[in-house]
Amino acid sequence: MTLWDQIEILAHFAMLSAIAVGGAVSMVPDISRYMVDEKGLLSAAQFSEAVALAQAVPGPNVLFVTLLGWQSAGLAGAVLATLGLLVPSSVITYHANRWRSGNLDTRAVRAIRRGLSPLAVGLTLSAGWVIAEGAVTHWTLAVFCAVTVVVCLATSINPLWLIGLGAVLGPLLLP
Repeated sequence: MTLWDQIEILAHFAMLSAIAVGGAVSMVPDISRYMVDEKGLLSAAQFSEAVALAQAVPGPNVLFVTLLGWQSAGLAGAVLATLGLLVPSSVITYHANRWRSGNLDTRAVRAIRRGLSPLAVGLTLSAGWVIAEGAVTHWTLAVFCAVTVVVCLATSINPLWLIGLGAVLGPLLLP
């Protein structure tokens, strides 16, 4: 990987970080477009597996960015992707919270919160779609995924039970 490629990874993740609403997971669709479709650094399945693996382990929600950087460009990619994601959003968050703390009851703060909430939900749902798109490679997975979503929405079952069930049934149901 050339120095220019490394700078491009840093710049792309920094740009996404500056405009992200709803956390790191809300950036998954654009990160997928960049790493899978534009650059061809990973396949859709590799991308989905990396995001799922990073979300399954304990720790910060942004671990998937470090893992994607590592898979695509080694140690330099991991460091640059992580710094690109964390530095701009941390600076923006710090200053936004300082401003908000002095303006808690203003109309502007209420409007911003009301406007950003549906945006964050939409971005997070689109991230789920992108991850499922790369992970669902067989019709049995599609059915299992759909049933899991319905069960999550219709009941109050702890999602850990569904994850455990998936871990047991997955190897049995897949060809």
